Amino acid sequence: MQIMFEWDFRSNSELNEIVGRSIERFGGDVDQEYVITTVEGIKKHQEEIDSKILEVAPDWPIEQIASVDKAVLRLSIYELLYVREIPPKVAINEAVELAKTFGGENSSKFVNGVLGTVYRDSDRYDPEEENIKVDEANAQ
Repeated sequence: MQIMFEWDFRSNSELNEIVGRSIERFGGDVDQEYVITTVEGIKKHQEEIDSKILEVAPDWPIEQIASVDKAVLRLSIYELLYVREIPPKVAINEAVELAKTFGGENSSKFVNGVLGTVYRDSDRYDPEEENIKVDEANAQ
């Protein structure tokens, strides 16, 4: 998320420089393969990801979305749509936590709403999973 934030903030910087600097800074605390694969994937699919954001949040042009929220959304939408190894609920929950930690007062609600809609519109959506959670919640 921090790499995507910095790249958005410093659009004239070379993405590989930002990745290299981040990996050097955080060293063993990050899964380098995941970072590189994810950043390359987001870069490759950025146009589609941004279109998805505009589709589900038409009142928020991409340029008006806070850089932190945009970085969180790009990362999480990439994970939702292109990374089958990460369960959708995990991607959404992690994004909401990132938005709470680094975003503004309403960031987590905005991110949750956008990602929930993207998920429900995706081929990964399982309505029965939602029904089970609702039924479990009602049973308690």
